Amino acid sequence: TMKAFLQELKGRNTALYRFGGLCLLAALICIFLIGLTDTQVLGISAWIKPMKFFLSTTIFAWTMGWIMAYLNTNRTATIYSWIFILVFLFELSYIFMQAAFGELSHFNTDTQLELTLWGIMGALIITLTLGTAYIGFLFFRNAFPQLSKAYLWGIRLGLFIFVISAFEGMLMVSALAHTVGAADGGEGLPIINWSTKHGDLRVAHFFGMHALQILPLVSFYLLKKVKFVILFAISYLGFITYMLMQALGGMPLLAL
Repeated sequence: TMKAFLQELKGRNTALYRFGGLCLLAALICIFLIGLTDTQVLGISAWIKPMKFFLSTTIFAWTMGWIMAYLNTNRTATIYSWIFILVFLFELSYIFMQAAFGELSHFNTDTQLELTLWGIMGALIITLTLGTAYIGFLFFRNAFPQLSKAYLWGIRLGLFIFVISAFEGMLMVSALAHTVGAADGGEGLPIINWSTKHGDLRVAHFFGMHALQILPLVSFYLLKKVKFVILFAISYLGFITYMLMQALGGMPLLAL
């Protein structure tokens, strides 16, 4: 049950458990603000973006808190957890603040201050991604006799694909946009707002980042053999690559 999961998670990593809960509360506040305010950014409620980022950070925090307990290296987990919290405190505060002002947070270079804050945010995310890559390295380097081999490989490959997909985000940074073939802010799918007319680099980025949850879960509950986990990971990576090529070609995930 969810209650049992949360109790176990709290025991595994109290800091990330609490921070994830704080982000979940913030996401609920954003949902309330969507209905309460009419502030818009790129044609949709300004509070949709922070809501999505708070929710994704909750999932990310709880995932890392859960899996790092297997490492049995409390010092590494503690250092990573506090880097995680500090990075996202800055990023989420900035995204929330910009939403309140009705301004873009990402790709915003309109003023020197926004350019500087955007640069700091990018540097912090790169630092966290490198830290996550190190956690992945530890999972590849060490043996975990307490875990099934399939589940272990699900964690390893989930971390691997996550890190690749995090750096794939640099394509958006270099273009200062996520839409290919048009300006950001056109017609999009409800809530997620992925473009329905043009390519959108966020699609591959989203699916790639959530390999961190999908691969361990699928390997634990469905795929009981390492070879099946590896085949699934290769297929998943192929799917993400296709999504990326589709976006770079200017094609939407769903043309509506």
